[in-house]
Amino acid sequence: QVQLVESGGGLVQPGGSLRLSCAASGSIFSINAMGWYRQAPGEERDLVALITRGGSTNYADSVKGRFIISRDNTKNTVYLQMNSLKPEDTAVYYCYAPSIVSTRNFWGQGTQVTVSS
Repeated sequence: QVQLVESGGGLVQPGGSLRLSCAASGSIFSINAMGWYRQAPGEERDLVALITRGGSTNYADSVKGRFIISRDNTKNTVYLQMNSLKPEDTAVYYCYAPSIVSTRNFWGQGTQVTVSS
C-alpha cells in the first residue's frame, strides 16, 4: 500500500504561479513513476505530467512550457511547478503513482486549483 498526500493548491490569478507537492509513504519499493492528473467539473481525469525515478518526464500538450514536474527521491516527493496559469487550468489535481508489482494505481485525495481574477 502506498499513501500519497498532496499540498499546495489554492486560488491564483491568471498568469500567476502555484507549486503542488505530493509526498509518498508506505511501500515505496512498489512504485517508480509519480505524477499528476487533473479533473475539471464534468470532465474526465486527464494526465498532466509524469516523472520516473530516473527523471524522465512526460507532459500533456496543454501544459508544456508552463508546468515543470520534478521529484526528490530522498524525500519520496514529487512537485508540480505551475506557471502562467490560465482559467482552463482550474481543476482538482490528483497525485498518482502506478504500482510496478501489480496492476494497482495509487491516488492522492486531490487538491483544488482555481485560476480566476
